[in-house]
Amino acid sequence: MQTPDPTDKLASRDRLLHAAKALFARLGYEQTSTAAIAREAGSSESQLMRYFGGKAGLLDAIFNESWAEVMARVSEIPATTPAHDAILSMLSITMEAFGRDHDIAVIFLFEGRRIRGNEVTLSRGFLQFYQTVQAVIRRGQEDGSFRSDLNPLVLGAAFLGAAEGMMRDRLLAERQGLPKPFDDGDVRKTFQAIIDGVGGR
Repeated sequence: MQTPDPTDKLASRDRLLHAAKALFARLGYEQTSTAAIAREAGSSESQLMRYFGGKAGLLDAIFNESWAEVMARVSEIPATTPAHDAILSMLSITMEAFGRDHDIAVIFLFEGRRIRGNEVTLSRGFLQFYQTVQAVIRRGQEDGSFRSDLNPLVLGAAFLGAAEGMMRDRLLAERQGLPKPFDDGDVRKTFQAIIDGVGGR
């Protein structure tokens, strides 16, 4: 019996991820079967189960790998960067990352919070990003970058909600065949205005 080539295993896993991302974005998570993913990837359902444990595991892997790329760039922001500037950079990095990958932006917006039983499940990668945002906000409230009378959880929700809203408007315009409603410069300028508005006093 021939020993499996590790390179082939990695290629098969990557093909499954790529196929799932494309199908989830085009058809939606619920409408995409594991058989369709395996067929699109030129692989098998048994391989899908081996690597990901099922469709939900695939969705988690797609998100975790996407957020890992974002976090790799976020980790390059020096720890000495003022909280005000660090948050601006983090939000801009996120918008740029999802702006480059249409499929992951669609999945993030429409499949990002899957309901499993009675729980809303968020990806590990997103939770890591969210916790980093919260840590920077709290540091900013301590050093005067942000108002200390505001709930840091609400501030985080406001920052991320603004990013999500901008992302959604871009996608909706694209789906309707309309020009992009705003560019990255507009996004950064608006983030700057929002962040300035909650600056310390």
